[in-house]
Amino acid sequence: MGYSEVMLSRRPSKKIYFRGICAVAFSRQISPCHKAQFTTVQTSLFGEKLSRLSFSAFCLFICLASCSPPPEAPLRVGAKQWPGYEILFLARSLGFYENRPIRLVELTSATEVVHALRSEMIEAAVLTLDEALPLIQDGIDLKVVLVLDISSGGNALMAQPGTESISALRGKRIGVENTATGAILLNGALEAGGLTVSDIKVIPITVDEHEDAYRTGSVDAIVTSEPVKTKLLSEGAEILFDSSQIPGRIINVLVVHSSALRSKREPLKALISGWFRALAHFHRAPLDSAQRMAPRLGINAEDMLESFSGIQLPDLEDNCTLHAGDQPFFLISARRLVDLMLEQGLLSQGISVDNLVDGTFLPKEQP
Repeated sequence: MGYSEVMLSRRPSKKIYFRGICAVAFSRQISPCHKAQFTTVQTSLFGEKLSRLSFSAFCLFICLASCSPPPEAPLRVGAKQWPGYEILFLARSLGFYENRPIRLVELTSATEVVHALRSEMIEAAVLTLDEALPLIQDGIDLKVVLVLDISSGGNALMAQPGTESISALRGKRIGVENTATGAILLNGALEAGGLTVSDIKVIPITVDEHEDAYRTGSVDAIVTSEPVKTKLLSEGAEILFDSSQIPGRIINVLVVHSSALRSKREPLKALISGWFRALAHFHRAPLDSAQRMAPRLGINAEDMLESFSGIQLPDLEDNCTLHAGDQPFFLISARRLVDLMLEQGLLSQGISVDNLVDGTFLPKEQP
């Protein structure tokens, strides 16, 4: 028995032996043209095997993917434009919410934010307390988990140049967003000027339309807030009244659907921790912070910093003390606000605010 025969006799299988014989026979006996055809057949067989392997791998991938848990739905937080709320967006810019299931939803007005919260399109929102109270009255179960800021001049009644007093607005058109905040500031201004609502013409305008209404002269005065206040000041508008004259009435808070307190507990903690980290960065590097925040509000960095002059920003320690003690500032302010809103017809019935706050999401120490 020759060497080649011995090797073939040790073949591992009949298929390998047969294919080897065929390959030798074909290579010796067929024409070059037929060799090319044979090569094509081999390539076709290889491609078929590869396709089968690829299909198998694809099936395996689909199987593994279907077995993997779906990604966690994000905590959706609604916000309109307001300097105090921008600390959240500063936190996002600084990467504090990176790889966290947190989504900041940018809306154009408080009216839109309230609607999104009411219809549960979002789990949380930043609002004034007076905007949250009517929702609670209507049976929407909300909790306040953070006090973001207190307006002390950031909201204002502004008039066209040459208007020297509130009393000069008798019979004039005053634009105001149809929210509790707008009503509270307007009523405070009218009271200070010796007027009532019947002495003026109220024009309902959402905050995203305030600038156009003022510039086109469709209103004689407007109840507005930052950043519109800073923009109109640069165009010569007169401030007749602002929130520093009604201290403690306009408090901006982070409210959350009670159901999300359980299902979104960790994202909520991360959201609030990021807020305090960004607030610390703002105090430490105000210019860098302003440059990051200004573009979203459509103003420059200098005006961004100026817009904070009418806003108090409670830090972590302040937030803890606002809710603490026998006579906590927040609870007292909330009770007074409920009474005021009942008096002005902004609430139809009294509501309890004793259990409104959930402070368990506040960090134990500065992040």
